[in-house]
This record gives sequence, C-alpha cells and structure tokens, in this order.
Amino acid sequence: MVRANGAVSLRELARVVQTSEVTVRRDVRALEAEGLLDRRHGGAVLPGGFTRESGFPQKSHLATAEKTAIADLAAGLVDEGEAVVVGAGTTTQELARRLARVPGLTVVTNSLLVAQALAHANRVEVVMTGGTLRGSNYALVGSGAEQSLQGLRVSRAFLSGSGLTAERGLSTSNMLSASVDRALVQAAAEVVVLADHTKLGTDTMFQTVPTDVITRLVTDEPPAHDDRALTELQALADQGVQIAVAGPGAGSGPVGGGEGGGSAGRQSGRLGASQGRGGGEEGLPLPGPRRNHPHPPGGPGSAQLRSAVPLAEQPGRVADLAPRRR
Repeated sequence: MVRANGAVSLRELARVVQTSEVTVRRDVRALEAEGLLDRRHGGAVLPGGFTRESGFPQKSHLATAEKTAIADLAAGLVDEGEAVVVGAGTTTQELARRLARVPGLTVVTNSLLVAQALAHANRVEVVMTGGTLRGSNYALVGSGAEQSLQGLRVSRAFLSGSGLTAERGLSTSNMLSASVDRALVQAAAEVVVLADHTKLGTDTMFQTVPTDVITRLVTDEPPAHDDRALTELQALADQGVQIAVAGPGAGSGPVGGGEGGGSAGRQSGRLGASQGRGGGEEGLPLPGPRRNHPHPPGGPGSAQLRSAVPLAEQPGRVADLAPRRR
C-alpha cells in the first residue's frame, strides 16, 4: 500500500487487514527496521529522510478525518468581508472548501487546489499569485509568485507544512515552497498554522515560519500514547503560540455563511486562545512579536491545560494549552 500510494495511515492499514492499530504499529516498526518505509505519527511513508516530500496523492491519504476537523475549526476564524491568504496543502484545501460559504471574502493563494475549491463560490473573490507550477502539490512557486505578493496586506495567513516543532517552527521539504510561504507570511498581520498531530515534532529541511511568528496553531487531538505530540504542543504553548485542539465532533456545527459566518463560537468545537505571558484576561496582546487577535479568547468550551492533563478528557471541545511562562 505504501509503494502504491506513497503514504498510508495506521487507521487505514488496520481497517484493510482487519486487525488493531497496535498490531499494525508493531509491524510498521519492523518494516522500518528493514528499510522498507519510514514511520510517521499516524502512518508510514516511503523512505527518504529530510529531503523527500510526498506529492498530493500521497498526502491526501494521511490523517483525513483530522484534517477535516481542523478545517472546520479554522474556518471559524474568518469573518464576512475579510481578506486572507491561504497557502498550498491538503489541509488548506479542506479549509478553502469551507471558506466558500463566507460571503464577501477575498482569498489570495498560490494553490490551484485552493482556487478550484473556491471557483464557484458566490461572493468570494480569488486572487492568484503568479509563478511557476509545481506539479507535485499544484502550487505556484518561484520569483513570480513572490514578486506578486509584494505590497499585499491581509488580516491573516493560513499555512500548512511538512513538520512543526517548537524549536524551528513550521518547515517543509522543498526550498521553492518554503520561499513562497515566507512571502505569504510577510503579507499577513497574523499567521495561523494548520497541522494535524502527525506533523507535531517532525522537522524537515527548510524552515518556513519561525515559532515566534506563529500566532495560532489549529490541530487535532493527539492519541493518548503520542507523548511526542503532547510534549510538542506544550512546548509551543510555552513559547506563546495560541493552540486550539479540535476534539471529536468539533466540526459538526455550521461553518461560514449567515450573519458573521466566521464566528468561531457557532461551532460545537470552540476556538479559544491560550493565555499570554501577561495572564489570562481577555483582550491582552499576544506575547513577543505577535499581534492582537480580533476574536476574544477563552469562553465556554475551552479549558486551560497542562501536559499532565490528557487531551482525551476534553471530548468534543477545543482545549487551550496555556504557556507556563508568565
């Protein structure tokens, strides 16, 4: 299955071979020892190390349910009439499908897949960058893409990547993609990273967004046994990143459309904000170089967590990880 698709999730493997994920995980570990594949949190990919990047068909098979929940939740950050940047990726493509319901929206993107998802949306304007088409992820890259972003200013950028760590921030395996992502970040007042738990703790070759530039991370709930992802979440929170965790059923509420269709509070999974270094009051500025977020933090459906509190104890809600530093 890995040879055919380039990547596969443990959940899908367990379903196909009709056994438990525990058994599949053990067998995948044995296959990795033989050099036949590389393990990733939640799945396995063809071997290749730091420099290899899976194409769109391979990425689309990994963590599909998690990406859907993340996209449902992230769409709640976008209000009617806003202008936003949406980068390339399978998670951002899911987000774009939901943004099609937000009236008066302007979306700037270098992704053909994002543009396609919005092509028939009423009252949504799509602005594409220039550049050279990179076929593996259907994105426009190169100097043409970067130059077309000069002088642009939007409220926020939604970006994904190949890996996310507290030490280096968001990273990707391709130099051209990294360069365009950095240009997208420069155009935005704040940066929202969309990354499922399989990318937490994974470091790839080219840094795109340093941790101190990331305003918010929207992710899914890591499995209870995934200590690395849980530790990485707390480390990111310690550095002031606001973390919203989409629990089971987080995306079951309405997305976009209607009055203030982007209001996060309308979704059953709620977007709260972790406390900054100055304490837990609403409306406080974000720590370090980050900007104020227009949506007030906290509120019902959010909980302040430490790494000692299992995220699994917050079913159907968004959990906020508060930084230990004050």
